[in-house]
Amino acid sequence: MPLVRIDHSDARDNSTEIADAVHQAIVETYGIPDADRFQIITARGAGTIIAEDAGLGFDRTDPVIIQIFTQRGRSDAIKQRLYAAIASRLESAGVAGADVFIGYVENGPQDWSFGFGRAQYLTGELAVPAAGSAE
Repeated sequence: MPLVRIDHSDARDNSTEIADAVHQAIVETYGIPDADRFQIITARGAGTIIAEDAGLGFDRTDPVIIQIFTQRGRSDAIKQRLYAAIASRLESAGVAGADVFIGYVENGPQDWSFGFGRAQYLTGELAVPAAGSAE
């Protein structure tokens, strides 16, 4: 169950379409249930997102910044497939590939609380996903 933050400029009027595209890419690539969705979508004013050239030689026009917080254990190859799937689905939502910026953050079962101030993976209320499986 990844937690996904999506930030984009308020010039984009398709937050739901962007969020749906990112979620579907995760569902298809990681095999998580469709209803296992945790997203925070923020449309930001002009000048509140700065994403300049990282030395790759291309310009961004209206970046969409995606942060994925998830449990460690997935291979680099499957992460690469996820990045490609997100970019492909976002292209269909009108987001140019150069404007897709993804940060991937891994953690462990002790780093999640789903409510009531308890770490449900540690208390046994939720099963800890196996490495490389859906979360």
